[in-house]
Amino acid sequence: MNAPHQTPRGQTHAPEPLGVPTRRAAIKLLDAVLRRGESLEAALPAATRMVHGPDRGLAHAIAAETLRRLPDLDALIDGATERALPDDAKARMALRIALVQALVLGTPQHAAIATVLPLVDGGPRKLVHGVFGTLMRSGKLLPETPHLPAPVELRWQKAWGEAMVEAAEVAVAAPPPLDITLADAGRTEEWRERLGGVSLAPGHLRLHDHAPVPEMAGYAEGAWWVQDIAASIPARLIGTGEGIALDLCAAPGGKTMQLAAAGWQTIAVDNSQGRIKRLRENLFRTRLKAEVVRGDVLLWSPDEPVDAVLLDAPCSATGIFRRHPDVLHRVRPSLVAELAELQTRLLARGADWVKPGGTLVYATCSLEPDEGERQLDRFLAARSDYTLVPAPADLPVPVDPQGYVRTLPGMIADGGNDGFFVAKLVRG
Repeated sequence: MNAPHQTPRGQTHAPEPLGVPTRRAAIKLLDAVLRRGESLEAALPAATRMVHGPDRGLAHAIAAETLRRLPDLDALIDGATERALPDDAKARMALRIALVQALVLGTPQHAAIATVLPLVDGGPRKLVHGVFGTLMRSGKLLPETPHLPAPVELRWQKAWGEAMVEAAEVAVAAPPPLDITLADAGRTEEWRERLGGVSLAPGHLRLHDHAPVPEMAGYAEGAWWVQDIAASIPARLIGTGEGIALDLCAAPGGKTMQLAAAGWQTIAVDNSQGRIKRLRENLFRTRLKAEVVRGDVLLWSPDEPVDAVLLDAPCSATGIFRRHPDVLHRVRPSLVAELAELQTRLLARGADWVKPGGTLVYATCSLEPDEGERQLDRFLAARSDYTLVPAPADLPVPVDPQGYVRTLPGMIADGGNDGFFVAKLVRG
């Protein structure tokens, strides 16, 4: 039941129509991403404080789909208004979420507009109603393949070419399939038969249709965990072992679990208490063992050199835009430069902790060369004691001729992949 609203003098208004609080939460999410530069996930608790259960998921879905198609939504709006609305105008926000509901999410037109009009006061309400009606009557549609934000398109076109941009536009159109990593790669075929889907590598399954993750067979008993195929490559390059492996910036723990399942005595280090909580929960569910340390890698250090270090460094996360379309709108070159400097410092520290003959794997879920290829070049120029080891040819993605792994959108035809940079180095 909807609660009545209180005026400043304590007078009571009639309850809001059903669905309005959910749309208000969606607008708050968009404002957090577009104006304050927050991630969608970080903004979710505060923005959805007044909605619960399925309504919270709907608010997230409306915001995420709006971010996937923002340039095209704005093009529709601008084509139907005599004077361009400011980017952060409430009327533009209301039109964005009304249109994405009607044109993408399948919400009936009357419900899409009725649930946003109460969020707009005065003259703009008439404008929103008129623009929405005009667009619906004209039969306007969004393009099947969304456009990327112009700054992102230009940046990626310069770095990777037009074909990559086109693949990224296809990739952002819809959330990706579910990839899972198995604790026991030897049971890949067994779990493929039980869960369906396809396997792109030993210990991996990809599912396009599935039940909610916690309800799927094998989840509760810890037989597998959710992990994009590209995100599984860094630990795959380290392989099996019996020595000590450090997983730096480890939470929420997918790579930690891979290392533990591969036989390593794993030490997982992370500085976020909340993320460490998730890491411990994942280890408990999968019954895998690792020592978990809360520490800042720039200040913490191990007691002695180790056999392997995996550094999946904090980065812009532009490579995971399929699941997190907010990165397309909040990551700017200044942030990439700031994070690249941090990665350089983390890489230098992690490199000092590897035994002679040991392995260092550097990875980022980024599509920015400054966080990948150029970072590697700087490291090798500074550290003559390290050599790049070519990645094996049996990975589910191509290996760059120089030996590192660079995954780009569209490399895997059936369902795509995240963008990652991964390099394996050995200390001399």
